[in-house]
Amino acid sequence: MKQYYFFLILGFFTSCQYFEKQVPSEKELLQKELKAINWKEVDEYPSFTDCDKLTEKIQRQQCFFEYLTQLIQDKLEVDTLSVLYPELDTIEVKVTVFPDSRMQFEPQFPKDSTAYDTIKIDSILHARLVNFPKVNPAIKQGIPVKTQFILPVIIKVE
Repeated sequence: MKQYYFFLILGFFTSCQYFEKQVPSEKELLQKELKAINWKEVDEYPSFTDCDKLTEKIQRQQCFFEYLTQLIQDKLEVDTLSVLYPELDTIEVKVTVFPDSRMQFEPQFPKDSTAYDTIKIDSILHARLVNFPKVNPAIKQGIPVKTQFILPVIIKVE
């Protein structure tokens, strides 16, 4: 009977190691999760209220870009950019949407742009591109994030 207890106690102490599991550290889990996230793409693109009713991600993105491009073109249509610079038909505008719903616009000019006054065009754009409707920022992992993209804006339509 003593041998039975001896083996039972021996089995009890050695079997505990089979139930032990390695618990990964917080840092390891964090690094694994960070590597799994695609930082080049957001979960939800920025959106205007008019585009919020669309359910498809691609349709909402397309609606946002078309709506924003149309708003920019409408604001620049009343200006004299096409008169001052007839050779300028399209401007690329770098749009930044901040997490607090602010937007910033920066014209992107080619490096060899000596045909027109970039400072004057920049000041015209900053003066005209104000008072936009509220924009909902992009969402990544449930958190509003800053996004940037470049929009081609047609100045002159013939």
